[in-house]
Parts: sequence; C-alpha cells; structure tokens
Amino acid sequence: MKQLAVLLALMTSMSIMAQRPARGQKGARMDFTVEQLATLKTKKLTLALDLTNAQQAKVMDISLEQAEYRKAKYAEIKAKKESGEWQKPTSDERFAFENARLDRQIAHQQRMKEVLTKEQYQTWKELKLKKGMNGKKKMQEKGRRG
Repeated sequence: MKQLAVLLALMTSMSIMAQRPARGQKGARMDFTVEQLATLKTKKLTLALDLTNAQQAKVMDISLEQAEYRKAKYAEIKAKKESGEWQKPTSDERFAFENARLDRQIAHQQRMKEVLTKEQYQTWKELKLKKGMNGKKKMQEKGRRG
C-alpha cells in the first residue's frame, strides 16, 4: 500500500513538471543576430503569404529594422537592470511607451500594406490577430493582465 501511495505521488509530481511551460524561450531568441531574426520572420511570412522575390526583399528590410529596434531595446533594458538603475515606469512614462509602440505598429502596418497585395494583406491581418489572441490567452493562463 505504501509503495502504491509513493508511486502515485511520484507520477503526479512528474506529470505536473511535464506540463509546466518552458521558461526562457525569449532569451534564447535574443541569442540570434538581427539578420537571423529578420530572415526567420521573412521566411515565415513567405510561407504564409506566398511572397514574390521583390516582396521578400521589402519585407526583409522591414523585418530587419524591427529586429534592430527590438534588440537595442532589449539590450538597453537588460543593461539598466544589471546596473541597478532600472525603476518601474511612472504612469506618464508608460503612456509615452505605449503611445510610441502604437505609432510604430501603425507605421509597420502602413509599410506592409504598401508591399502586400490586398489578399495577402488580409491574410497577414488575420495571422496577426490570431497571434495576438494566442498571446492574450497565454497571459491569462499565467495570471497576468489581458
């Protein structure tokens, strides 16, 4: 009977550990170079939207700019946290960050609209919406806002 209880406890703990989501995947992605990140994003969009070579080149430029910005922001925040000078942003700073982020998203959307055909653009918007909803679900599962 004791062996059964121990076995049951062991199997329960193993199943809980197996279902725990992997941590640190974002950090692993930050190990890629800017060019590698842009290339991966461009190839994923090429597969999803059937881009032409000209469209691929333009999307690569857009992806490269985004990856450079994200990499620089990541390095900046990481340096601030390591030096101990990072502080929680005030409500005005958060508003400014959010406003700037939305401006970048609008500009990105306009650039993609210029590059893609109408059908491709619609598909891209749907993919973006699905990705956003998936992220929202993950945040809710982790108990964060969303």
